[in-house]
Amino acid sequence: MDIADLQRSYCGFDLDAPVGNNAFSYERRSCRRLHVPALISGSWEDAVAGDGVAFCDIVDGREARATGLRHFVHVPRPGQDIFIFDNHNHAFSFWAAGFYAGALPPDATLVHVDQHKDTRDPPAWFTGRGPAEACHYANHVLNVGNFIPPAVRAGWFKEVVQVGSTRDFVEMRPRVLDIDLDIFAPVMDYIPEGLKLSHLRSWLAGASFVTIATSPFFMEQGRALHYLRELMAGE
Repeated sequence: MDIADLQRSYCGFDLDAPVGNNAFSYERRSCRRLHVPALISGSWEDAVAGDGVAFCDIVDGREARATGLRHFVHVPRPGQDIFIFDNHNHAFSFWAAGFYAGALPPDATLVHVDQHKDTRDPPAWFTGRGPAEACHYANHVLNVGNFIPPAVRAGWFKEVVQVGSTRDFVEMRPRVLDIDLDIFAPVMDYIPEGLKLSHLRSWLAGASFVTIATSPFFMEQGRALHYLRELMAGE
C-alpha cells in the first residue's frame, strides 16, 4: 500500500485548538497543545516512545499529561498492512486510506480488541472523500471514544466484533484487526495474559489490515511497547 498521501497529512503537527482529543477539559488545562507525530514506513521496532504530549485531561482535579510515540509507523508486509500509532482515533485515517487504496478488504468485519468499545456517536459524521479529509476529520472532529461509528456508517465494515472480556477470545480468522494495547493495562489483568497473547498472535498472522494503538492516556507507553514487542516478535 502506497502511503504517500497519508504522509502528506501525517507530517507531524500540533493541535492547539479545542478540537478532537484536545477538547477534553481544554479551558481547565495549562497544557493546551497536543502533538501528532509524522508517519513513517518501517518495522514494528521503529515504534518508540516520544516526548510530545499526546493526550491531556483533568483527573480527580489534577492535570494528567500522557506522552505518545515518536513516530507513527506503517509496517508493510506481503499481503498485510500494519499501522502503529498512539491515540486510537487515528485508526479512522488509516482505515480510510486503506479503503480508498483498495487495501481494506471489502465487506469485512472489524475485530476491535480494547478495554473500551469506542462507539459513541461523533458530533458530526464524515462526509469527505480521500485520505486528507479523513485525516482532518479524525483529528479535528473525532476523539478516542467515537471513531468506530463513522467508519461503519461510511460502509467500510459490515459489522464490528467487540473483544474486551475473557469469553470474547475465541477462535476466529479476522481480516481486519484493530488492537488497543490497553487490553494489557493492569485493569484488564483479569483476562489471562497468555490467552490474550496467543489469540492476538494467531489473529495477527491471518489479518490483511491491522491497526494497533498504544493509547497513552490509558496505558503507560513503556508497558504498551513491551506488549507490542511480545505480539510482533512472537508472531
